[in-house]
Amino acid sequence: MLYMVTGGCGSGKSEYAESLIMASGAARKYYVATMEVYGREERLKVERHRKLRDGKGFVTIESPKNLGGIFLDQEEKNRSGSIVPTSQRAVLVECVSNLAANELFRDTGTAKKESGFPDSFDIRKKVFHQVMDGILKLKSQCGLLVLVTNEVCSDGIDYGTETGTYIRLLGEINCSLAKLAHRTIEVVYGIPLLLGAENPIAGISKAGADISGRV
Repeated sequence: MLYMVTGGCGSGKSEYAESLIMASGAARKYYVATMEVYGREERLKVERHRKLRDGKGFVTIESPKNLGGIFLDQEEKNRSGSIVPTSQRAVLVECVSNLAANELFRDTGTAKKESGFPDSFDIRKKVFHQVMDGILKLKSQCGLLVLVTNEVCSDGIDYGTETGTYIRLLGEINCSLAKLAHRTIEVVYGIPLLLGAENPIAGISKAGADISGRV
């Protein structure tokens, strides 16, 4: 199963996503943290999320980039020596928006310094597939994957090239994830709202993970 949880900053989406993992009854619960900590604000957010999941039995994996490099069998061998069945694993990724930013700005940092940030379809396409491929590989290793993402496309502000490229990338990723998800939920003021009907035919192998051709 794949659940996608979205919402604005401070909406309660992280707490709700954790409740989905806790309700799953999975034998092994993973928390994949994608935030890169650069300063006080990030440290405070990380500390708040750690308190939220304190005592809930999560195994934390720090992975700001490259979800495709996570191998849960190996994680379990290293940590406990015992491997649980794939169906008994539940994974929470917090969050897709951080992951997309980390992947995008890693690949374009040199170009940004030398000639300004390039608003390139090719760059977005490359990062889109890096993020989506990593998510699909992670999903193949667990029975339930819950993805937290952010709503960043609704304010109508005309941003500069750098931020605009990121917003378009995250929008394309979110659209594709919503097509693949069994449920897409928006959390508004702590209230979870199901977006559309539950998708009974959603599957991680179905066509749908594609990037827009718009430039």
